[in-house]
Amino acid sequence: MSIQAGEAVGSDLPALHLSGTTTLAPPRRLSTLDKWLPAWIGLAMVMGLLLGRFVPGVAEVLSHLEVGGISVPIGIGLLVMMYPVLAKVRYDRIAAVTGDKRLLISSLLLNWVVGPAVMFALAWIFLADLPEYRTGLIIVGLARCIAMVVIWNDLACGDREATAVLVAINSVFQVLAFSLLGWFSLTVLPGWLGLDSQGLEVSVWQIALNVLVFLGVPLTAGFASRWIGERRRGRAWYEEKFLPVVGPWALYGLLFTIVLLFALQGDAVIANPLDVARIALPLLIYFGVMWFAGLLLGKTLGLGYARSTSLAFTAAGNNFELAIAVAIGTFGAASGQALAGVVGPLIEVPVLVGLVYVSLWAARAWFHTDPYAAESRTS
Repeated sequence: MSIQAGEAVGSDLPALHLSGTTTLAPPRRLSTLDKWLPAWIGLAMVMGLLLGRFVPGVAEVLSHLEVGGISVPIGIGLLVMMYPVLAKVRYDRIAAVTGDKRLLISSLLLNWVVGPAVMFALAWIFLADLPEYRTGLIIVGLARCIAMVVIWNDLACGDREATAVLVAINSVFQVLAFSLLGWFSLTVLPGWLGLDSQGLEVSVWQIALNVLVFLGVPLTAGFASRWIGERRRGRAWYEEKFLPVVGPWALYGLLFTIVLLFALQGDAVIANPLDVARIALPLLIYFGVMWFAGLLLGKTLGLGYARSTSLAFTAAGNNFELAIAVAIGTFGAASGQALAGVVGPLIEVPVLVGLVYVSLWAARAWFHTDPYAAESRTS
């Protein structure tokens, strides 16, 4: 059997990193651009903080550039970030992914039972005396990731098709369950436990709009790109010529989004370093616990490295855009709830980038496989 460029026997196309580079043999390693990803992200954070701090009116302009409650500049950054990764998905393999009931059930339990419960517990343990920040963290825990998880999964050589399916399913649950779980976590459960309660009012249509924009648009564009590209030029051209061109734009969109997010609340982050540290600690614990729980559960269930990685990152990631939008829309842009939402990516981004490297190490140490040639197992 002949092997076309970009393919490997018994495996999917090895993950294309944000730099868009590909090599076939020996197995690829992180490109120079990807190796320095934590540095680029750190630089973007600093630039955003400085921009919000020293350029008058930037945060105010960003907060006013909204359509339907969605920040237009941040929305553009997320769309640019999402499209290249979703354009890489081999959609003809999605049917095989949906047949893996162990993967789907595990993801739903981690995202909608374990994740919110862990964040609720951490918020009350570490921020019992700070109700605004505590509420903001609980909202972050309810906002399951529909954006950046595809970036971290791609860097860690997870199963792209599995991640696309899990993100889509969690997005549907997000539309259906966010408001109900928010009311339960902020009003009902604290009352049962004898704790202070604070209600949350959020429109289900606002959540649906966020999901439609930040997942539906790039998912449709990614599917259309592959369908049209392969139909007209073939898979080899699409994966060897087209994808390396659009690949780097995922990184550009990610960095652009980070700059804007930190510019939006630069003053609040700089003016309240102790508060930021108190918010950061439970977030740090949360991301680590959820990621390791997902990876270990996947290994225990025999899902293989690629799908265990997808399970881990979809469990650990959170939709900070939705959390920030809900916090601002419900409590105001200058609220402590909104600040907690902004601190979310401040911690999530470097932690999950670090976990990408841990994941690549775990592929060899725990799964005894080369992550760049890992084979996705299905039921």
